[in-house]
Amino acid sequence: MTDDVLLRARGLTKSFGDFTAVDGIDVQVLRGEAFGFLGPNGAGKSSTMKMVGCVSPVSGGELRILGMDPAADGAAIRARLGVCPQQDMLDEDLSVEENLWVYGRFFGLSRKEVRARTDELLDFAQLTERRHDRVEPLSGGMKRRLTIARALVNDPEVLLLDEPTTGLDPQARHVLWDRLYRLKREGVTLIITTHYMDEAEQLCDRLVVMDHGRIVAEGSPRELIDTYSTREVVELRFPVDEQERHVDAARAVAERVEELPDRLLAYTADGDETLARLHERGVRPLSSLVRRSTLEDVFLHLTGRSLVD
Repeated sequence: MTDDVLLRARGLTKSFGDFTAVDGIDVQVLRGEAFGFLGPNGAGKSSTMKMVGCVSPVSGGELRILGMDPAADGAAIRARLGVCPQQDMLDEDLSVEENLWVYGRFFGLSRKEVRARTDELLDFAQLTERRHDRVEPLSGGMKRRLTIARALVNDPEVLLLDEPTTGLDPQARHVLWDRLYRLKREGVTLIITTHYMDEAEQLCDRLVVMDHGRIVAEGSPRELIDTYSTREVVELRFPVDEQERHVDAARAVAERVEELPDRLLAYTADGDETLARLHERGVRPLSSLVRRSTLEDVFLHLTGRSLVD
């Protein structure tokens, strides 16, 4: 394991009785990159993150974090990690800065170090003017930024982010993305789980798509789109009960066609050309849209559109 590899998993498995949540995955995360885990509910993302965070023991396979074994060196690894859980676990009876002070003391920082680090992190999180305010009345975006600031109090080498922007409005999400960009530029390695495909495209250098505990695809967002989708997608909407009779025509001119209850998706290298060829065949949809293929198209192709509880 070289200094550039901060996380390496080989055949990593997590079982709960007869249920296997993580089924023999291989993962490697490099220093300074943003690495993502994508997958539907129950895919094994959270179980993987808990093993990486050294709060859940490995059932099988090998896991090394920062060159150490979580089973033997869990405390030493946790001291060099920052963890931002899916739910904000802030002390709402304390002020913004007091939340950072208390957390810093958990890591053994002196009062002087904690106060200096608090000033830096409040500036980073754009919360300096709210430092004396109690946490409870803060907006969701402010609380999320404070949670990330708290996870950075020990100056970690690796920051684990579990669904970092869930529940935030678009403006708050973009502010948080900007903060995470800054961290990455400063050399912090980010490991992210997210349900937002645009977030994964924006933040992740590489990612894996998980389904039923296994990795079904791996690469950069662009590589995954190039491999599992097409350059463009044509969305076709028809009057009620007329869609079915146009499926064969769409399949004749597209690389792949997906039937949804309210529209057809025609995957193709050139959406405008495909649309023109459909018109030549007498296909006249109520509306049509040509768009670039996205990571969401890849995700749904690999994991399906059925809701998983």
